[in-house]
Amino acid sequence: MILQCLFSLDFMSCLIGIFLFLLLVDIIRNKNPSNFPPGPRPLPFVGNIFTGLDFRTIDKLAEEYGEIFSLRWGSEKMVFISGYKMVKEALVTQLDSFADRPIIPLFHPFFKGLGVVLSNGYLWKMHRKFTNIYLRNFGEAKKNFERSIQQESVFLCEAFKEEKGPFNPHFYVNNAIANIISAAVFGHRFEYHDERFLAVLRLDSEALVLAGSFRAQLYNAFPRLFAYVPGPHKKIFSNYGKITDFLRDEIKKHKEDFDPSNPRDFIDAYLIEMEKKSSDPEAGFNIETLVVTTLDILEAGTEASASTIRWGLLFMMKHPEIQKKVQEEIDRVIGQSRQPNMADKPNMPYTDAVIHEIQRAGNTVPLGFPKRASRDATLGGYFIPKGTAVSTNLSSLLNDKTEWETPDTFNPGHFLDDQGQFRKREVFLPFSAGRRVCIGEPLARMELFLIFTSLLQRFTFTPGPGEKLSLEGLLGFIYVPSPYHMCVTQR
Repeated sequence: MILQCLFSLDFMSCLIGIFLFLLLVDIIRNKNPSNFPPGPRPLPFVGNIFTGLDFRTIDKLAEEYGEIFSLRWGSEKMVFISGYKMVKEALVTQLDSFADRPIIPLFHPFFKGLGVVLSNGYLWKMHRKFTNIYLRNFGEAKKNFERSIQQESVFLCEAFKEEKGPFNPHFYVNNAIANIISAAVFGHRFEYHDERFLAVLRLDSEALVLAGSFRAQLYNAFPRLFAYVPGPHKKIFSNYGKITDFLRDEIKKHKEDFDPSNPRDFIDAYLIEMEKKSSDPEAGFNIETLVVTTLDILEAGTEASASTIRWGLLFMMKHPEIQKKVQEEIDRVIGQSRQPNMADKPNMPYTDAVIHEIQRAGNTVPLGFPKRASRDATLGGYFIPKGTAVSTNLSSLLNDKTEWETPDTFNPGHFLDDQGQFRKREVFLPFSAGRRVCIGEPLARMELFLIFTSLLQRFTFTPGPGEKLSLEGLLGFIYVPSPYHMCVTQR
């Protein structure tokens, strides 16, 4: 009996000793450097894992700890930057200090640090330069993209017209935006009832929503621990596997009838560049990177713009008086006999203001895309070591009470002067800024104006019978509207 007690005491003492040793290791390993941004006290081993990473929580923490604060998930630290002055300092004034991307375990198995969005260094510079040049020069880019958007607007309006009752516009809009990208990347568009392409869009939307779930973030914090545990990360991996299979198949088709003397689209242009850069392997021009780059362009070019259009339709149904004023301006400037074009935009300040307010209130990418300090940096008096993950709270800019007259209200007046003319706002940075500014910003601006204007030229939008419209969105990797059903009435 005495031996049993002694053994139990020794065993318990051993466990306590191991725990205290691991606790000491955790404290030493995760000790903040001098003058590191403050934040809520982390729990041993797991850090601030029970602190939400949604933009509303980040806004509240910024009020408590200041515009620059930190959180720790597991052993990974992230610094959050809020407020126009500090965000501009990080992205523009110190544009070389926060230009890298961190490894995101949820996406790394497929993006692998390749492509344009999640790559770094020489490979990133070469691919961003190549992609920028291609998109800029693609068939006299602006004119060609304008025609493509106008054409897709016709298809989208026809699809809406065929709906005789309440319907969810989600994948009609996503397909339309994706088709504009597809014309440049694949050389063709996809019909709205093409089940194979619709499946790709659904898989991508689902993955981006799941990425914001708590269990998915647990995998991000402890990838080794949760690698073999069921959870949303498994579904995300499965979805991206199917999407990349689709992209590989498209690339394979291109290689079968590839003619270097007659490039048809981005994939052909990339295959040509692969030959040119064959002596420079560090540039990373190969099939694997082509798959990821194509995914970058298709995904980043679709979800954010499509979500903004869907937010726009939702806001118009919530504010029919604003919808009517937009339609009156359309009728006055464009009429009903021709399609909108980009030359109309300077003559339509109210519509332009409404679109900008949709972007502000929709808040599609509230925390931007995560970045990483590419060197030791000082920001706002705090020290941020090289390699630290950084998130710029763009939501804090779009909802700043000191910058916007009524930040919690949908108000196109935020972008109009006393004479009713459109006015730019420096604090308005929905596409981020600096070296990592959204590569598709010029195209996205064209899409939002031409598609939104085309839809309101043709239709009046109302909620489905009994539909309770909610402005509370779904936060995944981006912030999207909750599903809704609408009715369209031809004008």
